[in-house]
Amino acid sequence: MSARTRNLLFLALGLCVGLGLGIARGVLADKPAAAPTAVPWADARTFAEVIERVKHDYVSPLDDHQLLQAAIRGMVASLDPYSAYLDGEEYDEIKISSSGEYSGVGLEVSMEDEQVIVIAPFDGSPAAAAGIRSGDVIVTIDGVPVNNSTLADTIGRMRGREGTTVRIGIEREGLPEPLQFTVKRERVELHSVRSELLGAGYGYVRIAQFSDATGDEVVAALQGLRKRNGARLKGLVLDLRDNPGGVLEAAVAVADAFIDKGVIVTARGRTQDSKFEMDATPGDELGGAPLVVLVNGGSASAAEIVAGALKDNKRAILMGRTTFGKGSVQTIMPLSGDTALKLTTSLYYTPSGASINHKGIAPDIELKRDAAAPAPPAEDAEVQRALQELKTPTLHPGALSAARGG
Repeated sequence: MSARTRNLLFLALGLCVGLGLGIARGVLADKPAAAPTAVPWADARTFAEVIERVKHDYVSPLDDHQLLQAAIRGMVASLDPYSAYLDGEEYDEIKISSSGEYSGVGLEVSMEDEQVIVIAPFDGSPAAAAGIRSGDVIVTIDGVPVNNSTLADTIGRMRGREGTTVRIGIEREGLPEPLQFTVKRERVELHSVRSELLGAGYGYVRIAQFSDATGDEVVAALQGLRKRNGARLKGLVLDLRDNPGGVLEAAVAVADAFIDKGVIVTARGRTQDSKFEMDATPGDELGGAPLVVLVNGGSASAAEIVAGALKDNKRAILMGRTTFGKGSVQTIMPLSGDTALKLTTSLYYTPSGASINHKGIAPDIELKRDAAAPAPPAEDAEVQRALQELKTPTLHPGALSAARGG
C-alpha cells in the first residue's frame, strides 16, 4: 500500500469516525457523552488494505463512495437481523409505512407458497375500482413476471408517481387465462384496519400492520361495528395473522383499547431512553366482552406486543400458531443525506416479564396450519373457529384455566 493511499484512507476513516461522533452528539444532545475509546489501529489498517485491494483487483471498477456505503451497510447488518443502514429509498419506505400514505394502486398482498396473493384491495382504491379481488394471484407487473422470492419488489413496482399507470397481470381461480388490469396510480391512504360483523352481535377486526394511525383506526372500527350492530358487541375476533409489526406506540394504543388497567409492555436497553414501561389507561372499548386473537408464525414485533399484553392480562384467548418471536425494539435515527440508521436499542418483555425474542408466544388454542388462500372472514375456517370460541362462555379468559383443567 502506498503511503499516499494509506494516508488518504486513514483520513477518510478518521473523518467518518469524527462525523459519526459529531452527529451522535447532535442526536444525543443533553445527554452525557460517553468516554472516547481508542481506535483499534490494527483493524483500521486491515480495513484500509481491504478497500485498496477491492479498488485495485475487483472485476468491476468501484469508487470510494460505493465502498464506504457498503462498509457502513455491512457493519450495521452484522449486528442482528433487524438493524440496518437505510439509503434514501429505504428510508422513504419506512416513512410511508409509518405515516400510512403513499402513491400506488392500494392492495394488501402477502406471499404464500411463492405466490403473491391479494389479501384485499383497500376500500376506494384504484385497485378496487379496477376489479382486482381478494384471492387473486399477481403474476406480472408491466408484463414482467413478479419476483417470487421477495414481496418488497412487487410492492415497489406497483407504487410510483401519482397519475402514472401500471399493468397488473392476475391469475384468478376458475379462469383459464390470466387477466390484465391497467390501473392508474393515485394517492392512497394506507388503512391498516379492516372490520365487519360476523353475524348478529359479533365483530371482526383485522390489523395488517401498525402505523401511526392504527390505534385511532381500531377505536373507529369498534365504534362502527357497534353502530352497525345497533348494540354493544357480544365478542370480537382480532386478526393479527401475518402482521409484521410496525410502530410500537400504535401497538400500545391497540392493547390499551381493550385493557382497563395493568402493564402493556416493558423494555430494557443500554440508554435511558431505551428503558421504559407502558401501562394501560382506564377504559375498555369492548366493555369486557370476550376477545379472541388470531396469530400465526407471521405475527411479529408490534403484533406480539398486543398479543402478549392481552394474554398476560387475561383479557383475550390466543388462537392459531406460535408467533414469530421478534422481541426487540428498533429506533430510526435520521442521518445526513436523507439516510437513516435503524438500530436495535431494546428488548421488550410481556407483562409477565417474559422475553419472546427467538421464542414467540404460544397460543392458548393451537390450530393446524390452514393451507387455503386468504379468504373473506365468512369463508375463513380459522375466523369461524374463533367465532365458535366466542360463543362458548366457558372459554372466556377469566375461566380459561378452569376450562383447560387447571
